[in-house]
Amino acid sequence: MRRLIVLLVVVIGIAVIAACAAPAGTAGPAGEIGPAGQAGPEGPAGPPGPAGPHGPEGAPGLDYRAATYVGSSACKECHEDLYDTYQKTGHAWALNRVVDGKAPAYPTTKLKDAPEGYTWDDILYVIGGFNWKARFVDKEGNLITGAEEAKTQYNLENKSLKADAEWVAYHPGETLAFDCASCHTTGYIPQGNQDGLAGLVGTWAEDNVGCEACHGPGSNHVNDPYLQVMTVDRSPELCGDCHARGDTSQVISSTTGFISHADINMVPFEGKKHLFNCTDCHNPHTTTVAAKGFGAKVECEACHLSETLNQKVTDRKHAQCVDCHMPKMVQVAAANPEKMSGDMRVHTMMINPTEVHQFDSKGNLVGPGLALDFTCRSCHSDSGRAPAFEDEKLMELATGFHDPALKGSENEK
Repeated sequence: MRRLIVLLVVVIGIAVIAACAAPAGTAGPAGEIGPAGQAGPEGPAGPPGPAGPHGPEGAPGLDYRAATYVGSSACKECHEDLYDTYQKTGHAWALNRVVDGKAPAYPTTKLKDAPEGYTWDDILYVIGGFNWKARFVDKEGNLITGAEEAKTQYNLENKSLKADAEWVAYHPGETLAFDCASCHTTGYIPQGNQDGLAGLVGTWAEDNVGCEACHGPGSNHVNDPYLQVMTVDRSPELCGDCHARGDTSQVISSTTGFISHADINMVPFEGKKHLFNCTDCHNPHTTTVAAKGFGAKVECEACHLSETLNQKVTDRKHAQCVDCHMPKMVQVAAANPEKMSGDMRVHTMMINPTEVHQFDSKGNLVGPGLALDFTCRSCHSDSGRAPAFEDEKLMELATGFHDPALKGSENEK
């Protein structure tokens, strides 16, 4: 029996081995795809592909570049009338380059000669010359002062003072750089040296006080005048940077009895007129000093009618408002101490009838207000056109001069 079982096992094993050695049958049809399994971890990034083509160009953006200076001649193209009248003002002749060895051609004055020892070929600039005086800058950019005893400043004729034109000394023997350009040019920057000349302190965009000194850099306006409107600075501070340089909080002193050009202050005392803009009375595009007749655009009586109508003197020609309220206390070039008259008016206007002398014994300016020696004695003096009066009489006349109750009280009997 055991042999039979062993034999049977052997036969079955041989059958199994034979079955495995037989060739595989035909594969059955594929079954349905099962559901996707969970995603495996992200593999490393492949190398970048080639760049695609450029997209279309976008619309132009806004230009935020700051405006630049273009010069007054560019303004003339559209504003010729204003430019022509501006050319007859002192602003247009504050700093004049000498071209081709010829003197500048001023509209109302004339310079014939350069300082002694110089020709026009030696001169780089003439400072001023439109009115009052002219100073000169050499080819190195220094002010021409000359040797000891030299006379290198030219004072123009002053008819109101009966002063002839003359050459006078200006710091003889000294070497002075031209450091006045902040008030004689447009677009001034205190750094550097114009034209690379050591004597010219600072750099600037335009000689003279041009349109853009008040209107600002004009390149954006020139490129699009309708969209870019110019902003005009009418503030008295802008004018005062040059026309009222002195500090009214500091004592103004004088050794000549006049406020000097170097310390020029057309408004030596604070007052209610500081609420005004200079352009309320002045048109900066027209001349004042060379005007025929009244130089301001507004007559005084437009605001001060009562004062015009009510005066102690009404039966004869007296003084104009500016003779008393804007005396010539500043000396730019010439002055006449006997007539108490310099050659530039101040703009304080308020008179103090209790103060006779404008400067004390130490030469310091007395205030507030205008004293009677300047407001009255330019006329009421031995060299003036009106009777000379003692101090007490001047104080009496000045007190209440515009009081309606005293109207005509000083008429001739």
